[in-house]
Amino acid sequence: MAQQSEEELYRSTLAVLAPGTELRDGLERILRGNTGALIVLGHDRTVEQLCTGGFPLDIEFSATRLRELAKMDGAIVVDSDLSRIVRAATQLVPDPSIETMESGTRHRTAERVAKQTGMPVVSVSQSMRIVQLYVGSRRHVLEGSSELLSHANQALATLERYRSRLDEVTATLSALEIEDLVTVRDVAAVLQRLEMVRRISGEVSGYVLELGVDGRLLTLQLEELTTGLTDDLEWLIRDYLADGVVGDDLIRELIDGLTALSRTDLLDPASAARVIGLGGPEGLDSSISPRGYRLLNKVPRLPGAVFERLVEHFGTLQRLLAATQDDLMLVDGVGEGRARTIREGLSRLAESSILERYI
Repeated sequence: MAQQSEEELYRSTLAVLAPGTELRDGLERILRGNTGALIVLGHDRTVEQLCTGGFPLDIEFSATRLRELAKMDGAIVVDSDLSRIVRAATQLVPDPSIETMESGTRHRTAERVAKQTGMPVVSVSQSMRIVQLYVGSRRHVLEGSSELLSHANQALATLERYRSRLDEVTATLSALEIEDLVTVRDVAAVLQRLEMVRRISGEVSGYVLELGVDGRLLTLQLEELTTGLTDDLEWLIRDYLADGVVGDDLIRELIDGLTALSRTDLLDPASAARVIGLGGPEGLDSSISPRGYRLLNKVPRLPGAVFERLVEHFGTLQRLLAATQDDLMLVDGVGEGRARTIREGLSRLAESSILERYI
């Protein structure tokens, strides 16, 4: 666990604390028993140096043992893979100069130990009957399944609405691409909606992770609503990237730039457009033409290498749409059968896009 980034460690710890896990069962037993607890989820030399007194155990981990050991004063230390209980009834003495906003002794110790050791620490409050997780500088209060399901269902309903709107603006963009009437504003609208859906799906994903076995149905709904989102964003960026460079590293960098936008900036079409270098002298009303990545991706059974060569050969979607079967066969890897498939596929996409817009 200690070798992971803080975000990775946080998510992996939430997974082992989810309902249905042995650790969560132990924590719920502690709450039902109306006792508190301080549990360090990891053991190394740094953790050992903070421990004083108590009992070295090195016994197999179980929910019932965790509950019984929590009846004693002091902290419990388990190993990183949660297979063994290493120490019990031990006093933890972290560096008192480490800043903490907590007030209770148990919670102040938990936060300082998490920051000093890099190990996740769980504190169970006897008086407030809550479980808190500390990972580095992060603090998270664990909620019950019913509360989490309520939050998750609300977020999922929001995701459904945003996905519906995304499908609408994407269909509009496809029709405009066919007619060669795309402006920067149209591209920015799709970028905005894609990022909004990605952010909401990330929130739902967090609930699903925290719900564990209780979130199985939510997992299926989330997968259905988010299938292909990352690919759609990549193809859109490749289509409209201002300088024409389409390397994978740059694509990831631009997606990270979109993710880094504040909520306020994301609502501004110009800010979303600037991430991929759009918005020239005429701003959002500037005309722009796609290279054809996004629509070509909808043509079935088209290998990636041929895909790239088609875009490189024709340069723009309009030239690709105007190409005859013989023109397509000039591209390396495109024989008569594949040329016919591409020609028919693009024609069907053009017809359906126009019909969806005007009917």
